[in-house]
Amino acid sequence: MNAKSSVSTKPKHEQLGLSNTEVVDMYKYMLLARKYDERSLLLQRAGKINFHVSGIGQEVAQVAAAFALDRERDYFLPYYRDYGFVLSVGMTLKELFLSVFAKAEDPNSGGRQMPGHFGCKRLRIVTGSSPVTTQVPHAVGLALAAKMKKKDIVSFVTFGEGSSNQGDFHEGLNFAGVQKLPVIVMCENNQYAISVPIKKQLGGKVSDRALGYGIPGVRVDGNDAFEVYRVVKEARERAVRGEGPTLIEAMMYRLSPHSTSDNDLAYRTKEEVDENWKKDGIPKMKQYLLDHDLWSEEQEESLLREIQQQLKEAIMSAEQAPFPKPEDTLLHVYASEGEV
Repeated sequence: MNAKSSVSTKPKHEQLGLSNTEVVDMYKYMLLARKYDERSLLLQRAGKINFHVSGIGQEVAQVAAAFALDRERDYFLPYYRDYGFVLSVGMTLKELFLSVFAKAEDPNSGGRQMPGHFGCKRLRIVTGSSPVTTQVPHAVGLALAAKMKKKDIVSFVTFGEGSSNQGDFHEGLNFAGVQKLPVIVMCENNQYAISVPIKKQLGGKVSDRALGYGIPGVRVDGNDAFEVYRVVKEARERAVRGEGPTLIEAMMYRLSPHSTSDNDLAYRTKEEVDENWKKDGIPKMKQYLLDHDLWSEEQEESLLREIQQQLKEAIMSAEQAPFPKPEDTLLHVYASEGEV
């Protein structure tokens, strides 16, 4: 057998440089994010929390992208559906539930922001808020700082396809292209901007816009973990070599409503949603692991029990945590004496 045919017989994850442990961990994070999302929807319906914005159907691309980055050094600017991403880079279930319960210990915003507006200094997750796509210029600014300091790190930013029509997107990408900055810009194209379908948002592909900025643009199947991992890894390698940014368009489908305030069947059919459930990447990832003897149904059952226990403990802990005090309203707004 020659070297070429030997490589081609390797499992896909090994061809990409992923170990057996890493590919199993990727699946675990995907399932953890899905179960967190489902539980948060139930908590809102039960009146325990006020609001939840879901990322069901987008976890595969999020986790795959996280694993392709340097999770110890890179900077991250996720958008409000990125539960799979933030869990993969180190956020805990308790931290996410502290946010949805609006508690003082919430590392994202001290319980002040809407859920899903992530921020965590220890993990280099840069805080975001409700205006869409403002995180793109921020990511470009971080990349500029990395280039000026000659650090071999990247900034990674995500957003939905609807917000790719905002001026922040174009201005950020143009500046990044001119300056050849180490930033990876990934559009999670879930085909709906709240209630507006993609055919009413875009005249072409998001990835094709890269041509105008003089940078590579790649469209990838967001339900294929290995393709997303490959594309993001290659983009990171380009960036640290000084070859500039990459625009990635990961195609997926938002399987849940836009938020708990949304009736999605007012603008799309149940048949359309059901058809897209068949493309869900999490069962495909599980089947891949089963096919390569890296996973078993017994391990699946054990993991599900473990996740249920983790959810129970995290919710209990977050519910019992204190709310912010009125006198803390200006905390972190103005620097305290000695912090300047």
